[in-house]
Parts: sequence; structure tokens; C-alpha cells
Amino acid sequence: MLILRPAVPADATLILQYIRELAEYERDPEAAIATEADILRHAFSDHPLVKVTMAEWEGQPAGFCLWFLNFSTWEGKPGIYLEDLFVRPAFRGHGIGKALLKHLAALAVKEGWTRFVWQVLDWNTPAIEFYEAHGAKLMRPWLTCRVEGEALARLAEGAD
Repeated sequence: MLILRPAVPADATLILQYIRELAEYERDPEAAIATEADILRHAFSDHPLVKVTMAEWEGQPAGFCLWFLNFSTWEGKPGIYLEDLFVRPAFRGHGIGKALLKHLAALAVKEGWTRFVWQVLDWNTPAIEFYEAHGAKLMRPWLTCRVEGEALARLAEGAD
């Protein structure tokens, strides 16, 4: 039996484990530098920046999704940005990923939010097929832009 529930501070260690397992799956484990303190500060403070939904299968920790609100200026409404969705390999095939997507979609509809957005690696064919089978449209003309590390510091300083 599947249970989806909001994360609580006691889940911070498990959330961090999921993040590291996802980074391993996505072939970039060294990039997962988040700490338990980061999770506690940003998910469970008085003004959390992210929300986390935990998935349990028959009482066992099976997966999670971490998300936050974004905003469509054109539509004048918030939406959901899904940062991470991860189901441990041993629990795949039970509909847990679909249930997490459905949970967030239902929340967006209930709240009158305009959309539900996430990214997927272009080589992750199983995930792409899964998402498309559940109504996701790949936004191929759009490219992700990211400024980080030294480039972020230079931009903040105004240097070229």
C-alpha cells in the first residue's frame, strides 16, 4: 500500500539520502553537496523555500518529490516547479512516480495554479517516456540557462 505524506524535519536525513541516490543515478554524484542542515533550513524553517512529499510503500521509504512555487508573469498565476522526483529502484513499477506526479497536479488544480514544470536529462529515455505518457510536453525550443560558481560571483560584481 502506498502512502504519500508531507515531509517532517525528522525526514531530513532520508531526503538527503534520496538526493544522493538521484545524483548517483544521474551520473553526477559529486554534485550533490547539500547537507542535512540545508534541508532543515530550506524545507522546515518558518518560511520554507521548498516542500517535500514522501512516498512509503508498505511502510518502507520508497521515494520523494521536492518542489516549490514558480510564477507565470504572462498568466499572472503561480505554478509548481518539480526539482526532484525519485523512486528507489526496488520500489519502481508500483505506480509511485505516477502517484507523486498526480499528487502535485491535483494540488495545482485545487489551488488554481497555472502549470507544473520540471526538467529531465535528454539521455534519460525511460523518464522521458514516462513523463510523456502522463501528458508532459517537452519544451524543446526552450533551453535552460544557469549561472553558478565563479561566473555567478563575477555577474554579481558586474565584471565581464
